[in-house]
This record gives sequence, structure tokens and C-alpha cells, in this order.
Amino acid sequence: MKGNLLIAHGGGPTAVINSSLQGVIEEAKKHSEIEGIYGARFGVEGVLKEDFIDLGKELDSVIKKLGVTPASALGSCRRKLTEADYPVVLEILKKYNIRYLFYNGGNDSMDTCNKIAKLAGNYEMRVIGVPKTIDNDLEHIDHCPGFGSAARYVAISTLEMAKDVESLPIHVVVMEVMGRNAGWLAAAASLAKKDKDVGPHLIYLPERPLVEEEFLEDVKEWSDKVNGVLVVVSEGLVKPDGSPVADTGVVDGFGHKVPGGVAQALSNLIINKLGLKSRADKPGLLGRASIPMQSFIDREEAREVGAFAVKSAISGKSGYMVSMKRISSNPYKTELELVPLEKVANVEKKFPLEWINERGNGVKKEFADYCLPLIGDPLPEYISLKKVAVPKK
Repeated sequence: MKGNLLIAHGGGPTAVINSSLQGVIEEAKKHSEIEGIYGARFGVEGVLKEDFIDLGKELDSVIKKLGVTPASALGSCRRKLTEADYPVVLEILKKYNIRYLFYNGGNDSMDTCNKIAKLAGNYEMRVIGVPKTIDNDLEHIDHCPGFGSAARYVAISTLEMAKDVESLPIHVVVMEVMGRNAGWLAAAASLAKKDKDVGPHLIYLPERPLVEEEFLEDVKEWSDKVNGVLVVVSEGLVKPDGSPVADTGVVDGFGHKVPGGVAQALSNLIINKLGLKSRADKPGLLGRASIPMQSFIDREEAREVGAFAVKSAISGKSGYMVSMKRISSNPYKTELELVPLEKVANVEKKFPLEWINERGNGVKKEFADYCLPLIGDPLPEYISLKKVAVPKK
């Protein structure tokens, strides 16, 4: 089937979303069936506005640099299409003879992809979802492109913060990590744990409701042992009644509450209830698209996922998302496969409860076994000076 290809990005950018774009473009150029290679600027909003760029005319040297370019080179959006939008989108796709459609995003984007695939009807078009999310919350996939790099950022940031807290041990530091409803990213802080008395001392994920009394007990217990305490929390933490620990009051384009402010809320609680010095810290957006922290494994897998999406569409597949199946963790090996879009659309994969410790303030070794192969190079090892005192004269 001859025709044009269109790719669009949806949701938050990552350190490797452009690597998947690179994979799509490079693979598409190998197939005569694909006549034009277009990109929609700023996701489905670009489709509705017919705001396309001709990716096929970009220099090969430019395309090769996509893999080490942060965020989304095409732009992205959080636009939720209405029922009235879908027929308009389909007519635009027909107008530009789009026969191969790829949408790179998370579970909301997979829902958009799924609806477009079903709407196509008699119009022959191959629709494939390309997975992407730092939250790692897509179902039916071992891990999502973008997560490994963001996890590496969190782990190294925690290592560095732990050294800072150790250097000036006068307060409790509460570090807030991204992750709307799933604790995968916050759990990556556990990879920084090298010594029982050095941070992170406590880690809290949204899969286990935060009980205020227990939280304060945990912090007090550690503050009695060490002078500086490092607490890592997920931005999506909830109370036992299911309400957010901190609520920005903001809702995104998909109707999701925008999380944030948890670290400050808990830091204030520590100050007011325990009388301890405390401060909040939030790496935030810096961590989701950092190229210096990019995992080479993540980058290569993202590129392969994009290429596999094109190969699958050329072979006649449509209505699927590319997935990764883990074959082995040691040595690390995965294989690519397809999963029906309807199985992943709007479904969130939560962090396994069995990987959270009994108290709910830490992460078990099983997570490290799962995550370490994804972050690329080994984490840096920072030294601690031997505590050998010079005899007083």
C-alpha cells in the first residue's frame, strides 16, 4: 500500500522520544511504499491545524542528532480529542493521503490512537502506537521508553542529594519525584542506597496511602539516629481516604489532576509537628528529558521501537502498540512484540505492592533487579573519607 506517513507526539516529553522519532524516519526511508514522511507539530493539535513538516527532506545528519536532543523535536500536547474532533481528523488524514499513522505517547495517547484506528473504517490506513512515558505506567510492556533515563536521573540526583545532606546534617530534606499515580520513578531513588545510615532513608510511593502519624514516626526515628535525613516522595502521594496529600487545583487537558507540592506540604508538617528543620526540593521537569543523564540502553531501545513500528505497519499490522518483553535480566535481553491498543488505552500499570516494604516507607531488592539494566552505565561511586581522628595534642 503506497501513501504518506505521519507521526505525532502526545503527552510529556522524555530524553528518548526523539530517538523513537529517529527510528521511525530512518526505517520509513527504507520502504518504497512510504512516499512522504510527515510530522505533526504539537501532537493532535498539529493534525487539526494541518500543521505538518516534511521530515523526509531533513538532512540525514540532522536526523542522527535526534537521539541526543532533549524533549520533543516535533512538539507535543495534552489535547483530548472530542467525539466531534475524530471525523475531522480522519478527513485531514485522507486529504494528505496518510496511510501510515504513528502516535508516540502514554496511555491517553494510546486511547487516541485506538479510536482513530477504529474510526478509519473503509479507509485503508495502518495505525501503530509508539510507547513513551517516564512514569512507566503503560500496561502489557516490561518498561516504557523514557523511564530508564528518568530513573537514572532520579538515582543520581538522590546520590548527590544524600551527599549534600550528609555534608551539612542540620535538617530533613524531602525530595519530590514525578509520577502522577504510579511510584516507579520515585522507587528509582532506592538505587542510590549504598549505606544503611546514608540516604535515602525513607521512600514513599502513591500505591501505599501516606498515614501522617506513621510518616512522622518514621522521620523522628531517623532523625534520632542521624543528623541529616533524606526523604523521597512521589508527587502523587495520597492520604488513606484517597485524596491527594497536596492538590494544585489544576487539571490537564485529559482531565487528570496535576500533582505537585507534596514535598513542601510534608516539609511543613515536619517543621510544625516535630519541630525539626526541614526543606523541600523538587528536581521536577529537569529530570524527564535530561540528555547528560540519558541511558544509552533507553536511547537504543526507543530507536528500535520506532523502527519496529514502521516494519509492523508495512507488514500489514494496524491497531497495535509496540511492546517490549523481557527475556532475561542477567544478561539483559528483550524482544519486541505487538499488543492490541485497546488493551493499553487509558490503563495504568501501578508499582507492584509486593516490592514495597511492610512499613510502606521503602522499596525491596526486586525493584533494583528490574530497574538496574534499564539505566545504562553503572551509577557513579562517590567516596566517603575514612573517619580516622588525629590524636589531640
